[in-house]
Amino acid sequence: MKPTKAHTGRAKQEQPLGAGHSSFDLLDSRLLFKDLRLKKGSSFLDIACGRGAYVLAASQLVGPEGLLYAVDLWEEGIAGLTEEAHGRGIRNLIVKVADVGKKIPIPDKSVDSAVMAIVLHDLVEEGKAAKALRETARVLKPEGLFAVVEFKKIEAPTGPPRQVRLDSREVEGLVTPLGFKRMKFRDLGPDLYYIVFRFTGLPQEP
Repeated sequence: MKPTKAHTGRAKQEQPLGAGHSSFDLLDSRLLFKDLRLKKGSSFLDIACGRGAYVLAASQLVGPEGLLYAVDLWEEGIAGLTEEAHGRGIRNLIVKVADVGKKIPIPDKSVDSAVMAIVLHDLVEEGKAAKALRETARVLKPEGLFAVVEFKKIEAPTGPPRQVRLDSREVEGLVTPLGFKRMKFRDLGPDLYYIVFRFTGLPQEP
């Protein structure tokens, strides 16, 4: 699975649990990117990207006319992504080492779509989910799309324990209050699911 804990600062100096694996291999990325309406010229953000499997695949759809962002606190993963992108001749990728539970260091309203893959449950565990989701809302363009990929809330031999997993209702309960509307749910088989949300605007501060 995608590295966990790396985005939140627990293991900045240690190799994160699950490093070197990715949820990307367990889903049909073509379907995900279709649901996110990726096309040539789109801008795309991979939040807590690990080694960046999603953003590397997205580069083929957005083309050189698009813009790609990848953010993670795991420096080894970011270094590997940078090297891989260079080897593939990808020149429109901006990578950042940052804790997404504090700040996503890209400009306001700069991306058409974003993905957060098997990350949200860790952010919840560390009390950083609301901030990370608010940051996601900040960097999305109006009507931008946001996909959350998560483990099903079941007992399983791999992945996090059941008590820290999030079912789809819990994900919606976290995301929709921050100006998102659920657009699509997809069951990805025995392990995963994803929900695509459309950003309709940050709620007014009380």
